Amino acid sequence: MQHIDATNQHQREIQRAKILDAARKVFAHKGKAATMADVAAEAAVSQGLAYRYFANKEAIFRALIEQALQANPATLSDIQEMPGTPGERLALLVSKLVENRREHPEFHQLLSQVLSDKATSGELRELVRERMQLLQDLMRHLIIEGQASGEVATDDPDQMITAFFACLVGLTRRAIYGPEQFHFPETAILLRILMPSAHQS
Repeated sequence: MQHIDATNQHQREIQRAKILDAARKVFAHKGKAATMADVAAEAAVSQGLAYRYFANKEAIFRALIEQALQANPATLSDIQEMPGTPGERLALLVSKLVENRREHPEFHQLLSQVLSDKATSGELRELVRERMQLLQDLMRHLIIEGQASGEVATDDPDQMITAFFACLVGLTRRAIYGPEQFHFPETAILLRILMPSAHQS
């Protein structure tokens, strides 16, 4: 009996993951206009089955955001405490951010939707905003230290961060809506926004 229960639980987990994978694609493309019918069609399951796992599309969206927040490219404290110069740690952070968006553009599109959609629950928006703030604070710290060491461009740190993330957001959207014709640029190209002398090793 325990073996049967374990097998059934495993099948439920597989089915739930399948629905979430489909929902991630649907919400990334359609935003909150996506419906349970859209998700079920993408997952090739009935709407009834989708509702067995999630009460409504808001529950699916929340599960996706929680997934996205767990898919952090690197622990921020790890990068902050790593050996090396500020410029080297900044380059590592940028590399991780670009790699993560290249591999999981849909996650980041969903996070952008949370920040721009005032209808999303305040708690969820606050979680995403806190994560982004931690990331930007670390980047600002490394930029300022890197400017002092001569490794980073001397422009205003906040404007550099704004320009960098604007590029990432735009690239993520292109990866979502035209994946066949689009490839993320090399990390060194984006790094030159912050470090003009950056080059590929």
